[in-house]
Amino acid sequence: MLHTQTPLAERQRPKSLDDYIGQSHLVGSGGVLRRILEAGAVPSFILWGPPGVGKTTLANIISNTLKRPFIALSAINSGVKDIRDAIEKAERQKFFNTPNPILFIDEIHRFSKSQQDALLGAVEKGTITLIGATTENPSFEVIPALLSRCQVYTLQHHDLEEMKQILAKAIQTDEVLKKLDITIQEYEALIQWSGGDARKLLNALEIVIQQAHTHEPITITNDMVHSIIQQNIGVYDKSGEMHYDVISAFIKSIRGSDPNAAVYYLARMILGGEDPLFICRRMIILASEDIGLANPNALLMANSCFQSVHQIGMPEGRIPMSQTAIYLACSPKSNASYLAVNKAMAFVEQYPNAPIPLHLRNAPTTLMKKMGYGSNYKYAHDFQGNFVQQQFLPTELEGTVFYEPGNNPTEEKYLQQLQNLWHDVYSYLNKKK
Repeated sequence: MLHTQTPLAERQRPKSLDDYIGQSHLVGSGGVLRRILEAGAVPSFILWGPPGVGKTTLANIISNTLKRPFIALSAINSGVKDIRDAIEKAERQKFFNTPNPILFIDEIHRFSKSQQDALLGAVEKGTITLIGATTENPSFEVIPALLSRCQVYTLQHHDLEEMKQILAKAIQTDEVLKKLDITIQEYEALIQWSGGDARKLLNALEIVIQQAHTHEPITITNDMVHSIIQQNIGVYDKSGEMHYDVISAFIKSIRGSDPNAAVYYLARMILGGEDPLFICRRMIILASEDIGLANPNALLMANSCFQSVHQIGMPEGRIPMSQTAIYLACSPKSNASYLAVNKAMAFVEQYPNAPIPLHLRNAPTTLMKKMGYGSNYKYAHDFQGNFVQQQFLPTELEGTVFYEPGNNPTEEKYLQQLQNLWHDVYSYLNKKK
């Protein structure tokens, strides 16, 4: 049996750039991060890339190479207080010419605006050098003020040759595996299970070797890998390493109106130990983003599912989850609400302070009434059909259409109603539909 408490992926974590495999555009000869290390002056930056490509490892290597104090936080379980404590710790460590500490924040995209705001002062003053790691596009998930003070470096999935190098290095250098007689006869299954993620690759290798260790020498084949990983899928997925792939397939299957694929990926997540409330939250988002007004009951269904699972727990919670996933997959689809708010937000950024029409403004004082606030506002219920045409958007945006009804029976009724009420504003959609 293999006796070690530390996982293979952690034992194989590189300690220097020369030991690091992949990301040659950043750490290879002439790569920007290698040049930064050679110069000894590291700016604050964000590492953006999929799981298991070496973001945390790079941060550790930079800290060790430059002999900088290293403070690590995870955005999953850290709050503003933790950030302030880390900054205070960094300030206490700063004596004379002592280099400022590196504050590494894993999954920085999970920090709220207030949490990210708490970092600004320390980054500006140079109290800390911030290294953030994220799997999400920082342009959307990191506040502009912080993003403008950081470089962004993109990491990529490992390619086939790099994956083979990682496997060979593990077998030849790991303190446990090098004592065994291991041959990899076929690579395809290991690489397929990993999907370019080095951590997943090494975890899969470790599981296979643990199961096959009683029969030395060990010859790894595709059939062996598929058989062992399938039997241990709960162990393999428990740490969330397939979290991104499976939830993505689940959401895309519902969006694509395939209830069979949706319930299959739901089952994989349940058996893999995924947090059921995370799955429910994603279904709530999808109910608005991808179904929306095509079937308004979808959002009610998703919310009811969340409450049900929260109240009854698992394993019974799998039943309303399955019911909801199938219902959402079978519902008509529309992303019109999602597109409408995105378009409106883009206009707000372009016209952040467009004056609100006077007749729509609140008039709590006599002075405001004299200035015309609220004057000439027409109360809709005083008119036939509870509607009267008047201007609601700021003058700069008059006639702008943010909501374009989707092509489904429910929203086609909305379109007809809007065209009857607003005439010219929605008439152009006749040509598009």
